[in-house]
Amino acid sequence: MAYRNIVKNDMTFLTKKSREVDRFDDKLKTLVEDMKETLTREQGVGLAAPQVGVLRRLFIVDFGEEDKHDFQVFINPVIVKKKGKNRDYQEGCLSFPGRLFSVERPDIVKIKAQDTDGKEFTAEFSDFKARAIMHENDHLNGVVIPMIGEEEEKE
Repeated sequence: MAYRNIVKNDMTFLTKKSREVDRFDDKLKTLVEDMKETLTREQGVGLAAPQVGVLRRLFIVDFGEEDKHDFQVFINPVIVKKKGKNRDYQEGCLSFPGRLFSVERPDIVKIKAQDTDGKEFTAEFSDFKARAIMHENDHLNGVVIPMIGEEEEKE
């Protein structure tokens, strides 16, 4: 595993749409492992491939607690259901360090995706997990929180 540099404050690159992953090979698995290492070192919740300079439809989230990681990988994700509206959280982003945004997100999200072997799966998430899924999925579509959120004042 290797740490990858995170693309920061680059609206030109980060607003590009990602292409579908069509090869489920060792190179893809290396990218995923590198993203896990990067996310761990940066102490984030999620990381999309464009944030490490790769315009592919792939993101990871870590829903573990403290030192117990629970990485979940989403390749070629498709949101199949969104329900509710929630503005209760302030969102940060590893690509826009030191900034917080208020963004309205669904309470419940159902997503269809593939794992690193290309096997399809469907999962449903709610509350904070749904928010994290939507945030990372937005990156794949070239949507970043400065475009859709209201920046919060620092105290």
